[in-house]
Amino acid sequence: MKAKNLVELADHELEQKLMQSREELFNLRFQHATGQLDNTARLNQVRRDIARILTVQSARKQSKER
Repeated sequence: MKAKNLVELADHELEQKLMQSREELFNLRFQHATGQLDNTARLNQVRRDIARILTVQSARKQSKER
């Protein structure tokens, strides 16, 4: 997921993406712990996606406060 695409989303859509990504990360961690995860790189991808979403949300919050 590109940060450019995230900036174009509305606040509620970002919140939905964040919830989906966190749920996916939970499931991936569970699969990894049980040895069922094939693509371990997906863990890092999802973690970075979550960070991107949080960064966009934080930037919007700061711009609204000014």
